Amino acid sequence: MTTVNRSTRAVRALVLMAAIAASGFITGCASMYVDTATKEVPVSAMKKPVQVKPTQVVFEFQTKGAPNATATKFLNDAVVAQVNETGLFAPAAASGSAMLTISINNIPLTDDVASKGFVTGLTFGLAGSAVTDGYVCTVSYLAPGATTPVVKTARHAIHTTLGNASPPAGAGKPVDGTTAVKTMTRDIVSNALRDLSNDPTFN
Repeated sequence: MTTVNRSTRAVRALVLMAAIAASGFITGCASMYVDTATKEVPVSAMKKPVQVKPTQVVFEFQTKGAPNATATKFLNDAVVAQVNETGLFAPAAASGSAMLTISINNIPLTDDVASKGFVTGLTFGLAGSAVTDGYVCTVSYLAPGATTPVVKTARHAIHTTLGNASPPAGAGKPVDGTTAVKTMTRDIVSNALRDLSNDPTFN
């Protein structure tokens, strides 16, 4: 039963993000892969606005649409730093600033996650299984005095294999949980910000 519980906790730790490193299961019997369909967009590919406006940045991580405070805290500083790196926004002023809201919503794409971990646990890894978590990043930019925000979205995925399962097509190299999460975040945020920078309303 201990092996079964660890398998289930490991998969659910992917949803909780910050708990991945502490789950105690991501070792030789589980591997994580960042999907290669979405890649990080370099800052040089983003279109700088004619006038860089002071902007407040708010980030939230969600699990199935519900706020996930632990994961938000885990990723917040990295997301804010990434936004600052783009040069698309100036530091927020005391008042009259634009507002940039960024959310990443984790939506498990593989059905019946618990039973997959249960089967793998019972067979001690001989019967492999795979789990895919999808992510949707939404950026919403509201300029000072505007009533309608400019909204862009991007999508990504992280694959986890348990036992002897082979990684799905499109999976990158196996990485640890923390690296997978941080890589996915940089990739998905950069794509959404690139699309925002190219929007005529933003510029």
